[in-house]
Amino acid sequence: MTIGTRREWLRTMAALGAGCLAHALIPRALARAAQQPAQDPTAAFRAQIGAVPIQTRQLGENLTLLSGPGGNVVLLHGADGLVVVDTFVAPAWPKLQESLANLGAPVKFVINTHWHFDHTDNNAPLHAAGATVVAHANTKRRMSEPLALPQRVFTDRYTLEANGERLELSHVPPAHTDTDVTVWFEHANVLHAGDVYFNGRYPYIDGNTGGRVDGMIAASDRLLSRADAGTKIVPGHGPLATRADLVKYRDMLSTAADRVRKLKASGKSLEESITAKPFTDLDGDWGSGRYKGDDFVKIVYLTL
Repeated sequence: MTIGTRREWLRTMAALGAGCLAHALIPRALARAAQQPAQDPTAAFRAQIGAVPIQTRQLGENLTLLSGPGGNVVLLHGADGLVVVDTFVAPAWPKLQESLANLGAPVKFVINTHWHFDHTDNNAPLHAAGATVVAHANTKRRMSEPLALPQRVFTDRYTLEANGERLELSHVPPAHTDTDVTVWFEHANVLHAGDVYFNGRYPYIDGNTGGRVDGMIAASDRLLSRADAGTKIVPGHGPLATRADLVKYRDMLSTAADRVRKLKASGKSLEESITAKPFTDLDGDWGSGRYKGDDFVKIVYLTL
């Protein structure tokens, strides 16, 4: 995002704060940083995420998962060069660059699962090194920095073949954002879900750029229709998952949406809905991440 885009986003969050909503929609570290005018809050948040170490896991013979500073990155490697799905935050670039260099091949393609900076920050250095960035058309519309912009965009599906693998990129109707893309590695039976799936935690849903809780539920159903018991599912955030894990997540979202929908339909205000504590029985399994039960009530209420 450009500085102007960041400021616009923060102004929106500040306006929401008048209704006591901002702390639910902005990660806590960013909210704290926003109270310090002399410091760029987005830069502070990036630095915090960027300090997280990268963990590596093999998903297949030529498929590697990098987890850490900004979610989950998947690397397809081989004689055709590297294909990289998502790129972490900018401060993690030296660590990402080292991980890529260890595979001994240039990056040919970068795929963005959506437009948020923790998934697109390192588009620019990778494009400068010769990579082609592929994303949904809405991602290009949401972003502003010329070097980071996707060079190839699509509206529904896009297929890419490299290193003996066939990748199918599919646009998801508005869910986490209106830019979401899932990536299916057909031969390896690996599915990168992007941020339509937060494994083991309540998700963030960006209502400011089209996100909707019902869209998240529909996206989970779409993923489940593609996955089988042996599919390795890479969430946008959280540990590697199975189809059974995704079923539990979909069921949580459906339960949460139904409960808040009933509260809202009965005329309950946001604060009254929070006071009702509708997620008490869910918090033990899903409230250990950045967003707690009260936070997620707000997120669901605002994105119904």
